[in-house]
Amino acid sequence: MSERGDLTGLDDGGLADEFAADRLDDARLVEAADPGGMLRQVASSAAQVRSAVRTCGEVDLAPVTAGDRPRAIVVAGMGGSGIAGDVLAAVCGTSNATQIVTSHGYQLPGWVGAADLVIAVSCSGSTEETLGAATEAARRGCHLVGVGAAGSPLADIATQARAPFIPVKSAGMPRSTLWGLSIPLIAVAEQIGIVEVGADGYEATAATLEEIAYQCRPTSESFVNPGKSLALDLLGTLPVIWGSSPLAGVAAKRFAAQLNENAKYPGIPGELPEANHNQVVALDGPFAPGAQLEARSGFPQRLVLLADPAEHPQVARRRAASAELASERGVRVSELAMTGEQPLQRFASVVGLIDYATVYLGIASGVDPTPIEIIQDLKERIS
Repeated sequence: MSERGDLTGLDDGGLADEFAADRLDDARLVEAADPGGMLRQVASSAAQVRSAVRTCGEVDLAPVTAGDRPRAIVVAGMGGSGIAGDVLAAVCGTSNATQIVTSHGYQLPGWVGAADLVIAVSCSGSTEETLGAATEAARRGCHLVGVGAAGSPLADIATQARAPFIPVKSAGMPRSTLWGLSIPLIAVAEQIGIVEVGADGYEATAATLEEIAYQCRPTSESFVNPGKSLALDLLGTLPVIWGSSPLAGVAAKRFAAQLNENAKYPGIPGELPEANHNQVVALDGPFAPGAQLEARSGFPQRLVLLADPAEHPQVARRRAASAELASERGVRVSELAMTGEQPLQRFASVVGLIDYATVYLGIASGVDPTPIEIIQDLKERIS
């Protein structure tokens, strides 16, 4: 992790930065600034993995796993639930013959049919787009699995279609139930035979999340707490987040979404090598610290690189060159390295940290991490 950024554009960035650090290092202030308990929700990640593994073992998945392998797996979901489909695709990788697609909307792709498996994911079990997709899947004769709240409209659709349903207990908000929603999808794929995680892999993932929770606990001060330290690095900057593999690219997408919802903060995700063909040019624009004063934005970019040890060798060169180019232009760089033998564990090794950092960024900025009032307002306007 690189040096901490200034709050460029504020009256006194140094004082503001110091105030934010003091705020995060006072456990009582942190607790008071998090009335919805988002930190406690994030801390449940390891327990979610273990609980989801047990639950999946109790559900009869034979209706969708006993026959021929599906032509494609289509995951229907939105927001904090829908990203579970992206996690599934990234963990399974691009080398298997079964296509994995995430559908974010009311309708399934036109090509989806009886040869395909549709997994409908909704933490509440009542997301209107997901209910529409699940209903359409049943009508088309697709194999169907439901994942979400027990006793919900989604559970009813699965029951009517005689499809398996995997119940998920929400950690509080869909975005903090990532593991409870993602593990069932991976378990289904594992039974189909397109990915291998195993009991040891799930436990290693849970142990990684447990260790991150200990390191990032509210009583740990910012100079030894990686979640607080990353939050303070990001404060007052515009984070540009690039993953160095498809797996890290999903982590970058998760990072930006968590910045949006936990910190009410912008974030720009990307994936190498594609980001080197477009986003990199913005390092020379008005958000770069080296821009002329009359063109400079109040919030400079900060480049965050998520490094996957399984990245392509040429992407590793691109990542290093990107960091050099950014530094030469005065753009500060943070680099987070994925660790672990299996993709799921590597994903957890950065996403666990990301979740804590975005909550701490909200608290450091004086923002309550939990509420998403504007989303509720939007839903009311279209209901």
